[in-house]
Amino acid sequence: MKRFLLLPLLTMLLALVSTTGSARALSALNDDTIVVRLPNQATMTLYVKDRAQLRELRNYKLDSLMILLDTYIAQAEKASKNSTSEQVTMEFYPAKDQPGKRVPEQIRITMHNDQKTGSPAKSGRTGERVDVTVGRVFGVTVEESNTDGNDRVSVRVGSTAKSDSIRSAERKARLEERANRAVHSNLTIDLGLNALTNKQQDLNGNSLDLRPWGSRYISFNWLHDIRVGRKGSPLYLRTGPELAFTNYMLDNNRRFVNQNGVTTLELPTEAGRNYEKSKLAVSTINLPLMVALSFRDDKGRSSFRAGAGGFVGYRLGSHTKLKYEEDGNTKKDKDRGSYNLEDFQYGLQGTIGVRGIDLFAKYNLNELFKDNRGPQAQTISFGITLLN
Repeated sequence: MKRFLLLPLLTMLLALVSTTGSARALSALNDDTIVVRLPNQATMTLYVKDRAQLRELRNYKLDSLMILLDTYIAQAEKASKNSTSEQVTMEFYPAKDQPGKRVPEQIRITMHNDQKTGSPAKSGRTGERVDVTVGRVFGVTVEESNTDGNDRVSVRVGSTAKSDSIRSAERKARLEERANRAVHSNLTIDLGLNALTNKQQDLNGNSLDLRPWGSRYISFNWLHDIRVGRKGSPLYLRTGPELAFTNYMLDNNRRFVNQNGVTTLELPTEAGRNYEKSKLAVSTINLPLMVALSFRDDKGRSSFRAGAGGFVGYRLGSHTKLKYEEDGNTKKDKDRGSYNLEDFQYGLQGTIGVRGIDLFAKYNLNELFKDNRGPQAQTISFGITLLN
């Protein structure tokens, strides 16, 4: 759409509503709609709340507005030609750029080209269309059609409510801008459970059995997706720090005990005592490195995601906690220590997501305890990822 099709129409519209003799060219349809029909077959529709809003159009200085629109529309046209999308929306803020001058607070320009996708417009025609929103007070729509009915110009001088097409264009522009970033970050939270595999008995012949629902996993992740390949590629490298908290809740009324530098599982020494809770809590800092794929639907929204890779980590701290009843009172014993846990962590992990649901799984390749210093086992963590 060439700019000379848009600017004369807007010029004539503002000239009409700014002069006394223009009233004959306006035919009222209802309280807030006025239709302007011009000799060049163009039809302009003016939406206002009342006559006071109509008079406020005179606050705009015509020549300055034309210069602003000419500059901004040129930038929007250039961005539209370089984009594969059928809609490109750009926003400008002349009041901030030119303080003290009587210029619109905001100008939004949306370039449509239905021919890029081959889909017809709502009116049944295909071709180019330009939507321009100036300020936030008035609602003015200008539509011009050529003999083939392919080119349309829509000018909105402000509006108290955005149209569905503008909202859709803004949302799609934001999604497309995010998808096209070379690097973008996500703050996520992993919530899940822990299980043990390849378990071996301790020196006393006790097995390391866990309560499934009490052995919880939570991780706070600040992940960075780095695109691999050209703009729009679905392939990423994913990395970023993770702060993880892993609980191992023992079953069978056992507790962790250090004896002679070895961690074992023991029953209570006090007769008749039953542990309501007996757990080992471990906090680690991890750094993953995964290859990820992220696909989007035709509306620019994420539809399917998957990633796989590995991680390394380091134990920050650990402690045991016992909860039990004694003489009618609830007791809680907490003991901090390494309990011969492996300090360095490493393993495999993967993610998969569809729409707004993401799942994760992590498998520690290292043993939970140091060799010959505790019951041997490897940890599996799995659950759901909450996206921010």
